[in-house]
Amino acid sequence: MSNPVNNSANRNTEPSAEDQYRAGAYSMLAALLRQPPEQKVLNTVTGLADVVEDKDDFAVTMSMLGLAARAATPAELDDEFHALFIGLGRGELVPYGSWYLTGFLMEKPLSVLRDDLASMGYVRNDTTSEPEDHVAALCEVMLLLISESRSLDEQAEFFDAHISSWMGRFFVDLSEARSAMFYRAVARFGKAFFDFEKEYLAMSV
Repeated sequence: MSNPVNNSANRNTEPSAEDQYRAGAYSMLAALLRQPPEQKVLNTVTGLADVVEDKDDFAVTMSMLGLAARAATPAELDDEFHALFIGLGRGELVPYGSWYLTGFLMEKPLSVLRDDLASMGYVRNDTTSEPEDHVAALCEVMLLLISESRSLDEQAEFFDAHISSWMGRFFVDLSEARSAMFYRAVARFGKAFFDFEKEYLAMSV
């Protein structure tokens, strides 16, 4: 899945070092959740195993994800990804906001999301078939908001409206999925990061 939206109003302000770190986390999660990761992606994630300087829970999940990537192969992850998210008819998990919020796909939360994306100057990317409420797509939107130096208030508003109410549950489900091995480490990192992000963005309100 490619980026779900095109931006009709690019901004040139350089993000801070802290925002570059946040953008990197969103970019990595999007890359791991949009499609089975290729070796180039795994090589990047592997680097996390060696960057931990403290022992807080977030740092531990980062290191464990790096170690999991070091032990994984693209062929193994292709099988795991398909079992988790595609399957025969559907995968073990359904990684869409509408599903988590209503129990159905293509429901009102997706319509509200599309309206909000349009109001921010984003239009649907014609090259992708995935709805905009896919977990990877929403990570990509947050990446865009940070990279364009949108205000923290605007980031927090989008996060609260379309992410915070369900994505934590998605990562818990992913960590407990029968088919998950590598993706358990992805889930634990994702849950820790979004817990951090929720606290970080709350400071802007």
